Amino acid sequence: FPECLEGRVKTLHPKIHAGILADRRKDAHLAQLRELQVAPIDLVVVNLYPFTDTVASGADFDACVEQIDIGGPSMVRAAAKNHPAVAVVVDPARYPEVAQAVSAGGFTLSQRRALAAAAFAHTASYDVAVASWFSQQLETEAALPEFVGATFTRAHALRYGENPHQSAALYTQGQAQGIAGAEQLHGKAMSYNNYTDADAAVRAAYDQGEATTVVVVKHANPCGIAVDEDVAKAHAKAHACDPVSAYGGVIATNATVTAAMAAQVKPIFTEVIVAPEYEPQALEILSAKKNLRILRLPKPVRGGYEFKQVTGGLLVQERDNVDAAGDDPARWQLVAGPSADAETLADLRFAWNAVRSVRSNAVLLAHAGATVGVGMGQVNRVDSCKLAIERANTLGARATGDAAANQANSAGGADASQILATSAPQRAVGSVAASDAFFPFADGLQLLIDAGVKAVVQPGGSIRDAEVIEAAQAAGVT
Repeated sequence: FPECLEGRVKTLHPKIHAGILADRRKDAHLAQLRELQVAPIDLVVVNLYPFTDTVASGADFDACVEQIDIGGPSMVRAAAKNHPAVAVVVDPARYPEVAQAVSAGGFTLSQRRALAAAAFAHTASYDVAVASWFSQQLETEAALPEFVGATFTRAHALRYGENPHQSAALYTQGQAQGIAGAEQLHGKAMSYNNYTDADAAVRAAYDQGEATTVVVVKHANPCGIAVDEDVAKAHAKAHACDPVSAYGGVIATNATVTAAMAAQVKPIFTEVIVAPEYEPQALEILSAKKNLRILRLPKPVRGGYEFKQVTGGLLVQERDNVDAAGDDPARWQLVAGPSADAETLADLRFAWNAVRSVRSNAVLLAHAGATVGVGMGQVNRVDSCKLAIERANTLGARATGDAAANQANSAGGADASQILATSAPQRAVGSVAASDAFFPFADGLQLLIDAGVKAVVQPGGSIRDAEVIEAAQAAGVT
């Protein structure tokens, strides 16, 4: 029978599917094949229509529907079902394996079972992609589609999970475009915690628009974030925010790593560094660190959904995008204090985008395009304010004291504790602050005011907003 309907029907035919599905272990099946003059088929090789590629290309609805394969999955599933007699191949990467098996006289049963498992996973993934896309095309009042599905394939096993007693592996979805798809250029194999920290760092590195950004992350929280036209200067500023916590951290940037930046990173114990590209000399400098994991990752694709598993279910939300977070100060409302000058407004915008990557409750202090104090993960906002101020002042003192002590030691001189006591800067003074949620009371804001913070950006919405705003007005704080 000829193919028809513009090729929509060509493999859905008894002579093909009977040849695939006949159980060769049953004499009755073999006799019926002879009676129907159907030849048994031993090997099925199918490349399904490129549905996901068509969707990704931005093709219209009808073009995408036309790339939904019908006969292909039917043949694949039939062959996989009848794997005791039939081998099925759905991945061109296995073609050399096919050629080798054919030359050797055919696949073994265990090989056919493995191929069948891969084939069922392949068609399942294909069906989920079609179902998810189709659900997104329906016009409903709900913000999220009726059906959301995703399938993942194990890329490689990890030594262990978040803790040594937990087994773990990395799974990827098609052509991985985020941290899971990064190219490792050097160093030890990535761990579970390396992946989570690197993912957090990369996300934060691309939260400042086109500005050259460097982020240092530890335990999924930023130790420092900074922007500068020079990537080495951005790294120096990010590191200076919290040099103590940066020990054993993860560094990510949205810019090419230069030799100057690499020279700064080299003496610091760092687990992972991620960048879109590296200068040859920078790569040479960093590769001298045997265990440093060096990853190359082009700009990751943003948008889509985020999933979080809970007992018995799954939480789904739109990915947090800068564009949706009101990062344009033109849309902000001045509720207290003088209008911010251009420099202060730039720092407020930087702080607002930076605080997004901090675990709540989050309060972040910034100055001159760099974080100077980060208060994260506290159960109340007052403690987050205290922590941000304490880190800004204490860690600033420690960094200055260490540098001064090194200078003194090289000159054969002063006592380091004296230097620390006399030269400690109060980095909170003159900084700006960003809070990831409203101040429920004025007490948290008052701590920032008393510490010398000159401007604050926060979303508002507290039933005590008037009280909070009044405290800012009384202090003349923007």
